[in-house]
Amino acid sequence: MSGATEDFLKEFSSLRRGRFRYFPVAPGRMEFAMEVRKALLRERPPIVAIELPAFFGTRLFEAASRFPQISALVYPDRLSENDENATAIYCVLEPCDAFVEAYRTAHEIGAEVVLIDPAIGERPHLPDDYPDTMAIQRIGLEQYIESYRLFPQQRNDEVNDFASGLAWKLQGADPLREVFVVVSLNLLDPLLDAMEAPQDPPRQRSQIEYVDLVNVHPDSLGEVLTEYAALQQRYEYWRKQMSDTRLIDRPAAQYDTLRRAEVDYEKSTGDKMLPYQRRLLAKFTRNLAHVNGYLVATLYELTLAARSLVDDNYAWEVWTSGSRYDFQEETRLPETMRLSGDEVFFRTRKLKLRRRLPRPKQRMKPRTLKERKQEGKPGEWARELNGNSICSYPPEDLVIEDFGRFLQKKARSILTEERTRTEPFQSSLLDGIDMRETLRNWHQGSIYVKRLERAAGDVSSVVVIFDEDSDDRYRYLTTWLGEHQNESDMAFYSTEPFAHLVGPGIGRAEYGGFLMTLPSRRLWDVWNDPDYEFAETKAERLLMAALDYSTERFVVYVAPKPPRTIFRSIATQLRRQILYIPIGQLSPTRLKKLRVVHVLDGYERREQAKDFIW
Repeated sequence: MSGATEDFLKEFSSLRRGRFRYFPVAPGRMEFAMEVRKALLRERPPIVAIELPAFFGTRLFEAASRFPQISALVYPDRLSENDENATAIYCVLEPCDAFVEAYRTAHEIGAEVVLIDPAIGERPHLPDDYPDTMAIQRIGLEQYIESYRLFPQQRNDEVNDFASGLAWKLQGADPLREVFVVVSLNLLDPLLDAMEAPQDPPRQRSQIEYVDLVNVHPDSLGEVLTEYAALQQRYEYWRKQMSDTRLIDRPAAQYDTLRRAEVDYEKSTGDKMLPYQRRLLAKFTRNLAHVNGYLVATLYELTLAARSLVDDNYAWEVWTSGSRYDFQEETRLPETMRLSGDEVFFRTRKLKLRRRLPRPKQRMKPRTLKERKQEGKPGEWARELNGNSICSYPPEDLVIEDFGRFLQKKARSILTEERTRTEPFQSSLLDGIDMRETLRNWHQGSIYVKRLERAAGDVSSVVVIFDEDSDDRYRYLTTWLGEHQNESDMAFYSTEPFAHLVGPGIGRAEYGGFLMTLPSRRLWDVWNDPDYEFAETKAERLLMAALDYSTERFVVYVAPKPPRTIFRSIATQLRRQILYIPIGQLSPTRLKKLRVVHVLDGYERREQAKDFIW
């Protein structure tokens, strides 16, 4: 026996009882599958006992022989076998399941396999709430198992009967050879207790005589696997590299999944993920995982976060990327079957995605729908550009002005909240009851009220930065003035509008960032003003102009990250204050609509613009 094996056995001496070596696992979790494989390859036991039903028989061997293709075993439900509407049970055999891995590796090393599930009835419905198995990479397998066993689950007659059946099967194994036992972690202690005494044969139940083998459809893998398919594929590559004993890094695997989704998202929609969205996605998925008791998020949580922070199209790409398993193919023998999560699991979480992609309509077009006008000849619209003047499209002006007022209102709300004081009710309700503080101190029998103090000052300038343009994508720089007293002066940087014409003299662009300030008709050319040469980026130049032209104390700055600290000093010198609002706090759907801007080549284009702008 090698020194490494002796150290390993010494480390797990508490789980060796005579000729039995117990290896408890969390079913369906990748880290345990990896540890089982490494242990079996080190120890090479003569017998491997696995907590799987004996009636799987040769079908299990057929499924194991098909890997890396994923199969499912189908057999009738005992509770409905005499019913006309009998139901079937589907058992999906996953590469990352420790029981499946034990079976595959046992055959590789030439060990005898014993399936010890007594099949006396349904398996006890014990909670499978295991701590996140990624902790094994930090604290080690032994510490993980011992920590779990400190808080044993409650037992009942069903659990004891099942453990007795497992013990009876184990006690019938070859008494002259060592047995490596792979059993569920939540059944370990009941099994150890049952092994202390000879067990009687379990009560006989009707035998399951028919088990079928089906190939799982590639499109079903996202719903029916415990670990997401992309991780299972990574695991298959790992087990082939026998010299590499490192564990798979889950965060790195998730990062690759999200990056592939980004690439597909950009191809299908033309939109790009921005740095602030990536940061928010990382923070949101971390919080979701912690709420659910995990260290890293599952594919469902990644998809939920993608939908919430970006849109349904990106969420779809995340789900598709995580569900990708290149080994899986449709086959005729065995039959390929589409399965849903409801057919495999007791409880499933569902998420509805509504993709909105540019595509030909799959229905009859209404008669009232106008045709979008097209160029008669290539370059016809470009030849109508004269370059004498530019102007905006009035309906878009209304939308952007409304958004500016919304940000000013939000800024006032933030300032008011910062100056809100809560105190116990004495003689006046002041500005209303503080329900949160009242409920928090309900045990005291006190009512708390709010005192709102209005901030000294208002907002007249707003800066919104979508992209700081580190790669110089937004090269169109312009400043235009409000046409009346209720319309803001505006400076912005965007993509080149007349490089993408949607009509004669009508260009379509995408904002990188913009500045809005009132009163109107005061703004000089921001991009050529020598007073702002200190700015290192286009975003900083807009912020300096906002501080310079603001007639009120507060300047709203919406961006993926706050401005440099020095701008706080500049604002103080100008008797101004920057109110930073993270752009991630605003609706991504609304921001996407606001980023589109149309530039018209002259005021005369406004009359015909409605026929070309959609």
